Amino acid sequence: MPFAYYERLSARSKRIYRQSDAIEKVDLPDAVALRPLVGELAEALADEERRGTESACQKLADAMLRQLKLPPVRISVLAARPSKDWGELHGYYDPTREGVPPTITLWMRTAQKKQVVAFRTFLRTFLHEVGHHLDYELLRLAETFHTEGFYKRESSLFRQLVVEEGEARGPANSRSGG
Repeated sequence: MPFAYYERLSARSKRIYRQSDAIEKVDLPDAVALRPLVGELAEALADEERRGTESACQKLADAMLRQLKLPPVRISVLAARPSKDWGELHGYYDPTREGVPPTITLWMRTAQKKQVVAFRTFLRTFLHEVGHHLDYELLRLAETFHTEGFYKRESSLFRQLVVEEGEARGPANSRSGG
């Protein structure tokens, strides 16, 4: 079922929307190899280190996109989220700056209390913005829409990268490394 804004789209955009909605997952070639990078990101965020968080995000994005054989993005992590009467901005994907790779901007602190965002929320925001890049570069969609399929793809990436409580932990997920 399309979201309400679907009715306001042009016929061309509706076709793209339906294409996006029909794709429910993105398979990472070797998600297990990426999990230590997710751990590094969790540690950097827990340390409340903006530069460390930005570096960990960039490493994870680079590794994911390398696995998918896609062009890179540039990650920027800023302090507190901007907010207006419409709410807070969590992340932003900008593919439009000429001469530089597309940029993903993430904010690591809430707007009001300036608290560090919970790790799972931050990772989902990161994957959400990477998802916009995947729409253009992997799926070759002419536009990127927030569809049910888009959110399912975001969740599919999250499930591949995060070991949930009670799941078996393989060597790539242990801290001992061996």
